[in-house]
Amino acid sequence: MEINEAVVALSALAQESRLTVFRMLVTVGAEGYAAGEIAERLGIPPATLSFHLKELASAGLVKSRKEGRSITYSLNPKGINCLMGFLIEDCCQGRPELCITAGCCDKPKKGKQLKKTSKAKRK
Repeated sequence: MEINEAVVALSALAQESRLTVFRMLVTVGAEGYAAGEIAERLGIPPATLSFHLKELASAGLVKSRKEGRSITYSLNPKGINCLMGFLIEDCCQGRPELCITAGCCDKPKKGKQLKKTSKAKRK
């Protein structure tokens, strides 16, 4: 991954609704969620969600597939792995495995994982 691609991916995640959608998709893995279900669960208007999903897909972080009359979105493991690899490439004096196992981050509380965004609350 080149720096310009990393900037696009990080920019896509640097927005509250998109980060919330991304984290929701992390919980379900390859199965994904239909766009309508994401919109309903997070309280994001469908048109707004469509814009955010397009940004995440353009950044290579999510992918879509048509299932009947709906579109299902899931994580793009290749894009995520490339971004993570880029971020920790030179970590810990060239030993990125130390960064991954460092355990520097506390696990988020379960109640906060799929919280509606503040913009969605203002409908």
